[in-house]
Amino acid sequence: MLPFSTRDMAAQEASDSDRRTASSALQASPVFDGHNDLPWEIRNDTIARKDPTRYDLRTRSRGHTDIARLRAGRVGAQFWSVYIPGDFRDSGYARVQLEQIDIARRVIQLYPDVFELALTADDVLRIQRSGKIASLLGMEGGHAIENSLGALRTFRELGAAYMTLTHNVTLDWVDSGMDSVRHNGLTAFGREVVRGMNRLGMLVDLSHTSDATMSDALDATAAPVIFSHSSARALTNVARNVPDSILRRMPSNGGVVMVTFVPGFVSQEVADHSRRVNALRRELLARFPGDSAARVRGEAEWVAANPSPRATLNHVADHIEHVRRVAGIEYVGIGGDFDGITTVPIGLEDVSTYPALFAELARRGWTERELRMLASENVLRVMRAAEVVAARLQWERGPSYRTIEELDGPLTP
Repeated sequence: MLPFSTRDMAAQEASDSDRRTASSALQASPVFDGHNDLPWEIRNDTIARKDPTRYDLRTRSRGHTDIARLRAGRVGAQFWSVYIPGDFRDSGYARVQLEQIDIARRVIQLYPDVFELALTADDVLRIQRSGKIASLLGMEGGHAIENSLGALRTFRELGAAYMTLTHNVTLDWVDSGMDSVRHNGLTAFGREVVRGMNRLGMLVDLSHTSDATMSDALDATAAPVIFSHSSARALTNVARNVPDSILRRMPSNGGVVMVTFVPGFVSQEVADHSRRVNALRRELLARFPGDSAARVRGEAEWVAANPSPRATLNHVADHIEHVRRVAGIEYVGIGGDFDGITTVPIGLEDVSTYPALFAELARRGWTERELRMLASENVLRVMRAAEVVAARLQWERGPSYRTIEELDGPLTP
């Protein structure tokens, strides 16, 4: 059985003209990607072990990202995710967050001829014109602020350009899309966090949040939001994707949905296979509660007999086109999630492959102007709009010192 269909090979049919259209678009507007987990890759690499000097980006890296492949992929700006898991409470979320910011900033400092920290949209364009890759930091998970608006402001001063309100855990003030529902969206303190981010010019990232959180954040925000790495739920029915009801709100908000490449988020077949594997694990745990070897053996035998299907570049293009159809061309971008995933779509193996995706979209009829909007112009517009809102809010009011206990009442253990 072939791992993918003839239809999935359509990306290979892009003509020389399609490739020229994509190349011209990316020359004018290089890729501005919403999410790359290189700092976490460096933290967990068995050789580097948090030390960027031991993860040489001038050679072919062990992951998806290095300098040569970034150049080949026509990447001009990157949100480097400074992700931390939501289960580090014993060792301190804030400490681990500071370590991740340190790793990202050290990477930028180690290659001053390649990377430069960007804080504004004008910074991004200036850095690109100098031939370097504009580098921005994206916090992935509001657990890092430990229910403190002061911590939020400090992380912004350290360069955090966006914060994903939550990751895969529901927090004291916000529901995750991958965890239990406790608040039916945002609490009063959660809305204060959103308002505080607006005042700081810090983009509100709604990837990983529940549907109710998405809706509450859109109600609370004064600035455009982003989804830094999410795809369309209408095509792949998983909680991490954006439902059409939210996509239809993007024009009134002005935000951007940065479509991700995660196989289980862009292929329903891959998502269904993952669900079957998870169900099998629960069954094996019930059958062999004290025998991990039997569980591993049983899972391996099942997977060998039922190999996972593969997502492809074409699936990603389908999601981009769906967001365009429902929300509009002005509200779609790219958020690959490279180095945050192990399996990659066929045709999108690493950061060098963005031009192939743009060539496929050109084959489907996208114009050079539309490709430029997808590549970077939409997210730059969002950044500029957030900067305008921040300037107004900073003139109108000072920072908030309200606490979660004051707004939401005593915390439940």
